[in-house]
Amino acid sequence: MPVAHLNAMAVFARVVECGSFSAAARELGMTPSAVSRHVTRLEAAIGGSLLQRTTRAFSLTELGQAVHAACARMVAAAQEVNALAGDHGGTPHGLLRVSAPVAFGQAWLAPRLPALLDRFPALELQLTLADRMVDLVEEGIDVAIRIARELAPGLAARPIRAVRYRLVASPGWLARHGTPPAPAALADHRCLYLGYGAFGERWSLRHQGDGQAVTLRIPPRATLNNSAAIVAMAQAGGGIGLVPDFSATAALASGSLVTVLDDWEILEPYVGTAFAVYTPTRHLAPKVRAFVDHLVAQAELENGTAGG
Repeated sequence: MPVAHLNAMAVFARVVECGSFSAAARELGMTPSAVSRHVTRLEAAIGGSLLQRTTRAFSLTELGQAVHAACARMVAAAQEVNALAGDHGGTPHGLLRVSAPVAFGQAWLAPRLPALLDRFPALELQLTLADRMVDLVEEGIDVAIRIARELAPGLAARPIRAVRYRLVASPGWLARHGTPPAPAALADHRCLYLGYGAFGERWSLRHQGDGQAVTLRIPPRATLNNSAAIVAMAQAGGGIGLVPDFSATAALASGSLVTVLDDWEILEPYVGTAFAVYTPTRHLAPKVRAFVDHLVAQAELENGTAGG
């Protein structure tokens, strides 16, 4: 395929990822009309329409979806070739695209990114927060953070930190309703918890002293799909919240929340590990390696396990 068509493929991939011709033009340093000409040239070369255009937006045709997937793979391959051409051993630089769950990205990841950017001035970062499974290749993502017990095959991954769920409540709520002495007493409280996917009203807990395990059903008075919202509701005296530790850290430090049933461990599915996942490659780009190494080091410092 002529070089011009390869350029058009790269431009088309960027248009789809940015969601508009004007946004792609800004990222590529081109005019919107030049971007449009590239897409038109690609449609002529392929012999079919890739986009259904309106005055304000566009959608992919069936052919466009297939072509975009191939173009995204081509861009990813070009990036790997660039690493082989000498970037592999160099200083981390260029645009790093990262995806992470919303609450984890807000509470834990984002506060740890300034130190990374300070250390590597040539590195640019684009962080997208979304509570869904992103496709690394099709969406042009370099690294995704996923919280899970185990990952599906086909991706390279490195564990960042364990994720433990904790029961928290405001001092005011406990003063009015009492502190539950055992898991069974949670039924007498308004409990707040995640209400989607595998998360639900059946809770399993294990005593960290004698190993006693219990499973109980918590009445669904309030289920939310975001742990930061659960923290906010618990701070406002809304009840006892079940949240991942990273979401509650600031509130616990300020005293607006306190932990409940500390000697009980919350079991599956309220347990997991935060992994950094990326496309398998023999030559990992310096920007990806630097990002993952930074997060691992940050987690080790917090746990007091960093090497001296």
